[in-house]
Amino acid sequence: MKTNHFILAVSTLCVLLTGCDNAVKNTKMLSELTENDVQISRIDPTDWFVGMKNPQLQLMVYGQGIREAEVSTQGAKIDSLVRLDSPNYLLVYLNLSGVDAGTLPLTFKLGDKETTVGYQLKQREMKGADRQGFDISDVLYLLMPDRFAQGEHHQSQLDGMRSYKEDRSAPSLRHGGDLEGLRQHLDYFTELGVTALWFTPILENDSPDMMETWSTYHGYACTDYYRVDPRFGTNDDYRQLIDECHAKGLKVVMDMIFNHCGFEHPWVADLPSKDWLNLSDWLKQSGGKSDPRGTDFLQTSYKLTPVLDPYASDIDRRETVEGWFVSTMPDLNQENPHLMRYLIQNSKWWIETAGIDGIRMDTYPYAYRQPMAQWMKELDEEYPNFNTVGETWVTEPAYTAAWQKDSKLSDMNSYLKTVMDFSFQEKLDSAKHEETDAWWMGMNRLYNSFCYDYLYPDPSSVMAFIDNHDTDRFLGDGCDSLALKQALALLLTVRRIPQLYYGTEILMNGTKKVTDGFVRKDFPGGFPGDDHNCFTAEGRSRAENAMFRWLSRLLHWRKSTDLIAKGRQIQFIPNGGVYVIARQHEGRTSLTVINGTTKPATLEVKRYAEVIGQATRVKDVPTGRYYDLSSDLQLTPRQTLVLEY
Repeated sequence: MKTNHFILAVSTLCVLLTGCDNAVKNTKMLSELTENDVQISRIDPTDWFVGMKNPQLQLMVYGQGIREAEVSTQGAKIDSLVRLDSPNYLLVYLNLSGVDAGTLPLTFKLGDKETTVGYQLKQREMKGADRQGFDISDVLYLLMPDRFAQGEHHQSQLDGMRSYKEDRSAPSLRHGGDLEGLRQHLDYFTELGVTALWFTPILENDSPDMMETWSTYHGYACTDYYRVDPRFGTNDDYRQLIDECHAKGLKVVMDMIFNHCGFEHPWVADLPSKDWLNLSDWLKQSGGKSDPRGTDFLQTSYKLTPVLDPYASDIDRRETVEGWFVSTMPDLNQENPHLMRYLIQNSKWWIETAGIDGIRMDTYPYAYRQPMAQWMKELDEEYPNFNTVGETWVTEPAYTAAWQKDSKLSDMNSYLKTVMDFSFQEKLDSAKHEETDAWWMGMNRLYNSFCYDYLYPDPSSVMAFIDNHDTDRFLGDGCDSLALKQALALLLTVRRIPQLYYGTEILMNGTKKVTDGFVRKDFPGGFPGDDHNCFTAEGRSRAENAMFRWLSRLLHWRKSTDLIAKGRQIQFIPNGGVYVIARQHEGRTSLTVINGTTKPATLEVKRYAEVIGQATRVKDVPTGRYYDLSSDLQLTPRQTLVLEY
């Protein structure tokens, strides 16, 4: 695969469209255009695929004065031309029904100038229904490419990018991780036992550093939706990484952002239309700067409840959806149908071009509901076995459940298959500091969350996690491995799609008290000069190795059995401080046993007879130790067991 950002390659080896031979011979690459040609600087998407269920293709053409151009082609039908407010954009809607792969000549005429460029249409590698997404049988491993590992060919400065600095001592500047570094450590993931990798955004974030203290290393301020950030690598590098992941049995989930883009995206300096962004008038007041002072700038309240609140005021809804995330991340207006078509196509393009296995959509409820539902519905029709998880950051199960596909709690079907369980994360974070009592505290919080699973159309398509890049790490600034084991045992054995955060397996900690960068530290051993290498058993400390081995055994067991992915879940109200969850499938049972107190406790075997049955000698999966269930089992303080029989 070769994808060039600015040039639409004219292939001499392609199968030419019938009747287009002369036109194709006269086509040009965009880099060859002269001052006598119609000036076209770029076309999005850079190429496309035939045989899609939706045969319509939107081409966004960029060029000085291109809006007034007339367009013709041979071999495909032009449904419409859309001339936007800015003179420097033209939308060409093509109908590719019945069109074969090859080079499509597009002729642009503006006055006495005329240019024909070749647009590449490709065969799809597989049918949409053949693409398999992630599901409850998987364990996702979330990492930040900038903070994980650096390849040996990394360049600390690249020409053509706005000013930036790599400084690993600065928590909010770039540290220099890249895709090559990830490729060099794929065996680490398979050794650990995870099955899917979720990278925070890898698309271009070409915003300059601010005051040498802040950058967009995190990737959530996209300035080009069709280009991997050159500091990470190229589009080819991304595809190669995904291919190698697939060869090792690892899926790849791509992080996307439809709610906002980066301030340095070309759209911001030259708005295609007045309503391309939400509340864009303040840009005139600021002189096109991202400084909101003295303007009518409106920042989001970050409160998502008004989106579904039946009593919400107009101002609350407006602040949530129309307010910008921050002044440096312009808020996209998904209700503009042309913008939304651009974004929908972009997601399909990455599925087809890179072969990704899933999408994680950032800030999902901040965007307009109806256009996002349209996106999900169309994606599901094209790729029925694909999966997308949306970030739905409210900690009440009823709110989260209302966002899942086919929910009866909502007046609108979101078509979003997977939602994120922030209730699980919040309640675990509280429980780790508490003694489990007879009613509400400690592990009762988890019980009282799972008992509302009837709200979800599909609880097995809910993603749970104990921490991520936007929260404090589970360990905070400490190292409580007993609490961590309890959290991980629950995460990996309940009816959820589990997500791990990089470094948890080696006891990485940190909080956001000063900056997010302290929960996004570099993975030890991923960068040249590191004297602590956690990629190998030899480089890890005794405590790190103990945690890694404990978790790895649990992960490999989970991968080897259908018990968790397909098994029935039975939970017991915490009794005597002990919380028990059973999974049962085809005669096999697992029993997750949590002593939620700092004192010794007793597992009263008789109470759990319905799931223990006749079992006596049972094995604890993470340690390999055997226990006798013919009589009550004595538990040490904060002990965790995952028993299989």
